Amino acid sequence: MEYGSIERELHIDATPDVVYQVISSPEHLREWWPDNAELDPISGATGTITFGDPASADAKVERLTVVEADPPRLFVFRWVYDEGESAAPDNSLLVTFALVPSGDGTLLRFKETGFRERGWEAAVLEETYLDHARGWDLFLPRLVTYANKLVARP
Repeated sequence: MEYGSIERELHIDATPDVVYQVISSPEHLREWWPDNAELDPISGATGTITFGDPASADAKVERLTVVEADPPRLFVFRWVYDEGESAAPDNSLLVTFALVPSGDGTLLRFKETGFRERGWEAAVLEETYLDHARGWDLFLPRLVTYANKLVARP
């Protein structure tokens, strides 16, 4: 296996404006992905996402840097980089959410890259890639369900 990128395409029954809010706003992110999110969804901003109880020592906190914020078309960030470093192509993973209008909804094109560029040894590369693939396979369907629920009519 190559372990180069994780790519998914999902159809969401919400407009790109709604989907963009769901993938970029902390109050919406918390509903489908991390347990906590603190970030400004603007290019160049840095923030954190937390998995687990933020008050717990076991919580996993990941820093992220917004690379591009172009509502309602594109939201791109770098994450999984070490404390004290600035996110760069050789020390972080790049996540891209591209939103394309599709009928009354949105085609979301998701891509995560940068695994090989990190320079991890083969076992770490494979384990991290597979962990992220499993994670996105869990969280992206939750994104779809959440966004669809926001626009569902009673």
